[in-house]
Amino acid sequence: MFMLSFRLSRGRVLLGALAVVLVLSLGYMGVRMLTSDGTVETAASQAAGEKSKPRKVVVKTNEQRLTFAASFGYQVQEEPAEILEVIIPKEFDEVYTEYNSLQKKQGYDLEKFAGKRCRRYSYIVTNYPQAEGEIRLNILVYKSKVIGGDVCSLEAGGFMHGFRLEG
Repeated sequence: MFMLSFRLSRGRVLLGALAVVLVLSLGYMGVRMLTSDGTVETAASQAAGEKSKPRKVVVKTNEQRLTFAASFGYQVQEEPAEILEVIIPKEFDEVYTEYNSLQKKQGYDLEKFAGKRCRRYSYIVTNYPQAEGEIRLNILVYKSKVIGGDVCSLEAGGFMHGFRLEG
């Protein structure tokens, strides 16, 4: 018969547990980095220039949507200029296919939500550089989570791009 015994003091157990928690939390923080376009990168994917799936951003309240807009450097009016219920079509036409390619570039994919009802919150951007006319930040939300969106000019011949400021 083989017997093994050891004695641990209360202080050593607590110190060991604290060390494990510290190492795990520092490792988690170092591996995952939040980017300004709403995606999470690991240290390895950042080195390779790849991005992982967008973070699941919960925007149940107007304040959370304002914080989301601010995370990209946008100042917007406090209240949405427009809130619309949108049904993502089951089959994409040319316009939706092109719009979804914009979403895919920023890590979202509307095909996953085909046939679903979502809300589009449109905010007027007040600090867009060299803006001509009204600029809107549109956030698509399904079950309180951001599933896509864009920034666009409402002027004829205007522009549209993802959340990240281009240029």
